[in-house]
Amino acid sequence: MDHRRISYFPGLNGLRFLAALLVVMHHSESIMPKYGLPHWDGLGLFRNGGNAVTFFFVLSGFLITYILLREHRETGRVHVGRFYMKRVLRIWPLYFLLVLIGLVLLPLAVKYLHLPYQMPYSAGQVWYWFVFFLPGIVTFKFGHHLLEPLWSIGVEEVYYLGWAPLFKALRKHLPLVMLAVVGIKSVLALLAHLQFGGPLFAYLVETFQFEAMAIGGLGAWLVFTRGNSLAGHWLFQESMQVLLLLVLVAFLVLHGNVHLAAWRALFETPVLSSLLVQLLFLHLIISIAVVRTGPVRLANKFWDYLGGISYGIYMYHMLLVFASMLLLKHVLAAAGPVGGHLLHYAVVVSATIGVSALSKRYFEDPFLRLKNRFGIASGR
Repeated sequence: MDHRRISYFPGLNGLRFLAALLVVMHHSESIMPKYGLPHWDGLGLFRNGGNAVTFFFVLSGFLITYILLREHRETGRVHVGRFYMKRVLRIWPLYFLLVLIGLVLLPLAVKYLHLPYQMPYSAGQVWYWFVFFLPGIVTFKFGHHLLEPLWSIGVEEVYYLGWAPLFKALRKHLPLVMLAVVGIKSVLALLAHLQFGGPLFAYLVETFQFEAMAIGGLGAWLVFTRGNSLAGHWLFQESMQVLLLLVLVAFLVLHGNVHLAAWRALFETPVLSSLLVQLLFLHLIISIAVVRTGPVRLANKFWDYLGGISYGIYMYHMLLVFASMLLLKHVLAAAGPVGGHLLHYAVVVSATIGVSALSKRYFEDPFLRLKNRFGIASGR
């Protein structure tokens, strides 16, 4: 394998879908108490929304940086305008469709259908935050809302607004640039932990996880420049892959439910623990997509398809979670804690997959066909 000419990383679509599913579970469990339904919000497995988004950041940093490295090798340059156009055609259509639904159509539905939901803001109060890709500010100012998942899209768009030109200007010093991003962000996170700068500063530092994308970018640089030696490196021996995968799975399933001193030191130390989790995500990405000798096999048509619609799953799921709560509240309550959960997830997951599949085929794909005219596909 020429690690400088990879056009497709097998297995990553499966990871995309699993991460999106964790987000669905997290938001479902956090919303159930608001409707008086039994919930499992206290279990670590159902509190991984933030960790799943962090995975998306690491993955996105890995893919986009690798694509830029490959483009420079194949063409001798980085076309910043084409980079932006590919991002626009991939991300913007669905993003702004959700903004339209959340700011215009949903308030009208709530008003005229007399739905038991109160909008925490008006369109006039927040539209500019969404237009300029700062939806996280809306959450900070108004609390939780149906468009809350859009915050991560805003973070990525802000990051990549500067990443392509910075890559072009400092490509020869790329590892140092990404290490500097990680270092600066870690210092800011430590200051926020020490309560420097106030609540808004702390929220922005937590939200703009540029260090996760930089860690993903470092992984892409390693694959691009050292890919042939990775499979033989001790970090990617099958036994080490199994060990680190078990550590990561244990964290995702149990975090917050284990109170041992060693566990807390590993996963609850400010700044360092978040970097550790990001590195574990990167190790998983490289193991599955590049080394391909470990225990996890996600490279097949089933996972590819679900991963291919995972952007839609992430974007639409909140609307369908709330729909399940509003329309099936009494049925879910009558079914009991276990039965109610099984019914809810059967309805929400199948409906979200269905809506996302239709959206991908009839709404997103026409834009993606335009995107392919601009060269190598880059995706979330």
